[in-house]
Amino acid sequence: MRLPLEDPQPLTLENIPISFKEAKNFIDQHHRHCVAPHGHKFSVGLWDTDVLVGVAIAGLPIARHNNDGFTLEITRCCLKSSIYKNGVSRLISSIYQAGKAMGYRRIVTYTLDEESGVSLRACGFKLEGLSKGGSWNSAARPRIDKGPTGPKKKWVKQIS
Repeated sequence: MRLPLEDPQPLTLENIPISFKEAKNFIDQHHRHCVAPHGHKFSVGLWDTDVLVGVAIAGLPIARHNNDGFTLEITRCCLKSSIYKNGVSRLISSIYQAGKAMGYRRIVTYTLDEESGVSLRACGFKLEGLSKGGSWNSAARPRIDKGPTGPKKKWVKQIS
């Protein structure tokens, strides 16, 4: 005799602002291929009741040509588990709404070439191009690469 499957409890997801320290710790524990960035403008946490299940960090654009004072960059977005359907979209939408309220006009972010960007497309981002990738290390400023150095897709959304 087969027992009936228990009805899964509905998720009670809620976006809440969190400190950079909390976001950084979460990224360092759960991100697949990157360490946390060095700073931020603001961070958003996605909570399931009293458990932090995802974070997004927004900051100034890394690339100087994007740093015009009106562009915000999503520097990290991380979800603890794929069971949190639409979790990434919720985090991205929170960054968009906060950026809009702060007067930003555009948001950029990057994904690895092999990542589909389905959540970004769902949130209205457009694929702008593919970077050639590479290292930030140079003789003038030696650095240790802490993340992937391959090509990355650049995604952009205008804030209206």
